[in-house]
Formats: sequence, structure tokens, C-alpha cells
Amino acid sequence: MLILTGNVVSYLELRQVHVICAVLSLAMFAGRGSLLLLGRPVPRLLRWLPHANDTVLLVAAISLAIWSGQYPLQQNWLSAKVCALIMYILLGKQALRPSLSVKQRLPWFFAALCSICYIFSVALTRKVLPF
Repeated sequence: MLILTGNVVSYLELRQVHVICAVLSLAMFAGRGSLLLLGRPVPRLLRWLPHANDTVLLVAAISLAIWSGQYPLQQNWLSAKVCALIMYILLGKQALRPSLSVKQRLPWFFAALCSICYIFSVALTRKVLPF
């Protein structure tokens, strides 16, 4: 059992935190990217909050892997998620570059969203889909 601030957290509760953070991560990336595509300023909160959320998401993911004994190199679906996550980070970083025009930003943004969809589909089915 994982103990946080004196409370015992169950595996299912930790998994729920992971799922909520994953959905929030998608929503914040989509929101920030959409604002940039529309040429609107991104609020300060939307610039730093995704980093805090993604930190919680990563800690929950590592905790779940340790707790369940399922590790990326042992489980091909987890390996696929980690590879797609790295791809999402690289594509998302490119999509959010301030120097890009809308025309330049759109393919990177779309590719990053596709990688998130792939991560979600692998997480839900636990099956590696051809990338």
C-alpha cells in the first residue's frame, strides 16, 4: 500500500488519479494548442499547470507499475505507451513552440493529439496497435 500524508491509498484510487490526470493532460494540451492556433494568448495558469499535472501523472504511473509488478520492458503494451509518450512529448513541444505560424503548428499539434489517442487506446485495450 502507498501511504500519502498519513492516508492509505488503494491501487484503484491511485489508478483513478492516473486516469483523471491523463484526461486533464489531454484537455490542457488541447486547450493550449487551440488558443495558439487561434492566435490568442495562453493564460499563465495554462502554461505551468500542465507541468504540475504531468508530474502527478508520472508519479502515479510509476507507482502503479511498481505496485502491480508490470514494467515497460516486461509488458509490451506498457512499452508501447512509454514510446508513444516520448513521441507525444517531442511532438507537443514542437507544436507549442512560440515561433511557429498556425500553418506550421497545425501538423505538429495534430500528430501530438494522435499520439495521445494512441496512448489512450493502448491503455484501455492493453493491446499494442500498429503505430
